[in-house]
Amino acid sequence: MKWRSGWICVLLAGLAAVSYGQGTPTRTPEPAGAGVHRWSVVLHGGAGVIERSSMTPEMEKQYRAGLNEAVTAAGAVLDRGGSAVDAVQAAIELLEDNPLFNAGRGAVFAADGTNQMDAAIMDGATMKAGAVADVQRTRHPIALARAVMDRSQNVMMIGAGADAFAAHQGLEQQPPSFFFTERRWQALEKELKAEGLPVPARPAGVPAAPAGPLSFVETPGNHRYGTVGVAAVDRHGNLAAGTSTGGVTAKQWNRVGDSPVIGAGTYASNTSCAVSATGTGEYFIRLTVARTICALVEYRGMPLQAAVDEVVQRQLVAIHGDGGVIALLPDGKAAWSFNTPGMFRAKWQQGGAVQVGVYRDEP
Repeated sequence: MKWRSGWICVLLAGLAAVSYGQGTPTRTPEPAGAGVHRWSVVLHGGAGVIERSSMTPEMEKQYRAGLNEAVTAAGAVLDRGGSAVDAVQAAIELLEDNPLFNAGRGAVFAADGTNQMDAAIMDGATMKAGAVADVQRTRHPIALARAVMDRSQNVMMIGAGADAFAAHQGLEQQPPSFFFTERRWQALEKELKAEGLPVPARPAGVPAAPAGPLSFVETPGNHRYGTVGVAAVDRHGNLAAGTSTGGVTAKQWNRVGDSPVIGAGTYASNTSCAVSATGTGEYFIRLTVARTICALVEYRGMPLQAAVDEVVQRQLVAIHGDGGVIALLPDGKAAWSFNTPGMFRAKWQQGGAVQVGVYRDEP
């Protein structure tokens, strides 16, 4: 019986070798989330006509500080073992509360004088997603998108119904005056006058118009493509992406861009990558930019940087689309690409240093 036992041991050892790839090149991949991974996060704060000549030193300092705060907050969530979805939400909520960025309290105004906010979030581990559009009273649209994903059977909700769902879920509601910023209002007035459109009355409950001009008022082009977005991978190798925006200054008829459209402005899958976009939403929707980038990685085997450049620098440019993207792989490698003069951006990987950029000539 000893010889039989010996052969059985050899047979089992051989099977084990095949299972773990020692005897064959076709190893069965480990399930998503297995093992410990290095966490990583990359984010953007919008793309547009962002040039040194249009930015005061003090404003540039504030923008960089805001980007650093958001990427650091996401990294802190990931470093203590939090999920990629939690990290994405934490960073975007900070950006939504920062009036410098075109989301939440910094959202630009539509032509009728309202703030019409959109957001989306996607979990790469489960392929679940949530999105909202034309939100006007929910303090954190990204939290509402998360609630749609986690607490409903839907993917997208819009308008007053989305705000009502937010209130039903206990998410903080605010009056329109909460989202008002003077420089965004002045940018609206400037754009409407240039288009020959009427300027609406100032929202109720906001401060009176200042006697003189502000020291710094962005041109509509500066945040024409304004959005905030985050992609993250956690210690379990799970990806997530989220995007939040106030849309385009002086937009009409409740226009909605790519940010809340899954596959266009926001996408995440553990089998490929996570992407958040910022740009001329109509073009990003037509090209399904976020999903296309991940498809190039997954099915064409393209390196991430090559994939984002292919879509942003060639495909978008070919149809006159402007903007940029951030992207992230399950192994933590990050990439960004933009065809505008600048894009507010930052990234941080476990064990590395935070990197913040604004202008095109920065790495």
